[in-house]
Amino acid sequence: MDRLELERRFHDRQAARRAMALGDKGDAWRVDAEAYLHHESWVRPALARLGPLTGRRVLDYGCGHGMAAVVLAHWGATVTALDIAAGYLAEAQRRARANNVVIHCVQADAEALPFAAGAFEAIWGHAILHHLQIAQAAAEVARVLRPGGVAVFCEPWGGNPLLEAARRYLPYPGKDRTPDERPLTRGRLKPLYRHFEQVSLEGFQLLSWVGRLGYLPGLKVLRAVEEWVLHRYPTWHNWCRYVVITCRKGPNPVSDR
Repeated sequence: MDRLELERRFHDRQAARRAMALGDKGDAWRVDAEAYLHHESWVRPALARLGPLTGRRVLDYGCGHGMAAVVLAHWGATVTALDIAAGYLAEAQRRARANNVVIHCVQADAEALPFAAGAFEAIWGHAILHHLQIAQAAAEVARVLRPGGVAVFCEPWGGNPLLEAARRYLPYPGKDRTPDERPLTRGRLKPLYRHFEQVSLEGFQLLSWVGRLGYLPGLKVLRAVEEWVLHRYPTWHNWCRYVVITCRKGPNPVSDR
């Protein structure tokens, strides 16, 4: 079984389990936008980097459960939700109906997008790039993004050896992974620099990732400390649990570097 088929089957199983858990009650499929924006510390600032969305064509690249697609549509974007898993797309459509928004769903390989060049003004991706072959994905994202557009990705980061050991050996909620996915590193991001005029990274959860292991009374203090450290010492962003990657496409093609 090839990598893409393994990914598809894994995420279809994830969607089926969630559909069974949520059942047929419409309220269970409603999206509380504020709760979504706060469910991880990087979500709100990352979405803000997309800029104003009213009337803009936005691709939710690897839409998963569809919550981001619903929020983007509520904010006035014309949203296309793409995923390799039919189960996720069915979930996204169900959430769209429950929240009275319209999204267009497309099942496709994220490394071979079925869209015309320049089809989107903004692209959003949450926990998607680390599943992919970055060279192919970067080329496709750049192709379908119009000149002057922006792509924002939130991704698990692999720059902290202690965190990598925790990921490997410690139990925590939501640890299920596909066989080929692994956190990103600066080396793996090199293709992005070949296709975008500007690429910036910002780290999140330098210390507060330990909250993933269970209740921690001092979590608020850790968050305050990490915010101060990351603001004062930018090199520590490389030691964070997650990064937000902002890619801006210039008006002209980027030459190979």
